Amino acid sequence: MTAGTTLTHGTTTAEHELAALQREHGRPLFGLLLRLCDGDRQRAEDLLQETLVRAWQHPEALRAGDFASARPWLLTVARRLAIDARRARQARPPEVGDAALANAPVCADHAERAAAALDVREAVKTLTPEHREVLVLVYFQGASVAEAAAALGIPAGTVKSRAFYALRALRRVLPGYATDLR
Repeated sequence: MTAGTTLTHGTTTAEHELAALQREHGRPLFGLLLRLCDGDRQRAEDLLQETLVRAWQHPEALRAGDFASARPWLLTVARRLAIDARRARQARPPEVGDAALANAPVCADHAERAAAALDVREAVKTLTPEHREVLVLVYFQGASVAEAAAALGIPAGTVKSRAFYALRALRRVLPGYATDLR
């Protein structure tokens, strides 16, 4: 398989030998590579081509008297190429397609959350002390209506109405956050 004599129609002896090698050993090599690539035909075809390129680059290995056929050498090269390709893929993070990115949840920016927290804090300061007490207990500290009523010494209905009017006042002060306060 050395680049040597030119045959008719511009092809060389090496090209004919490589084509014969492909015809004789291509199917078994492709079958092995397909199994080693977990059924990925594209990758198996690429590795088959790389195996044949290695055979073309090392004709002395194919002509060695150790084997009656070139197939064992070709299978070994193909197997090693598949192992190297798998290791290379495992060393890199997996590739993500555009579809996966389109479905990924959007995380809010920490700066936006901090700015929103400051806006809410300033808006809460504008509430009356009674409304602020109820809002802090129920929404920020997670107390139930009954717990807030007991802590403040007022009826549960008063806690509910103060929370309602406090949220309504916040909606007026924070128009951009109105959907979050419903």
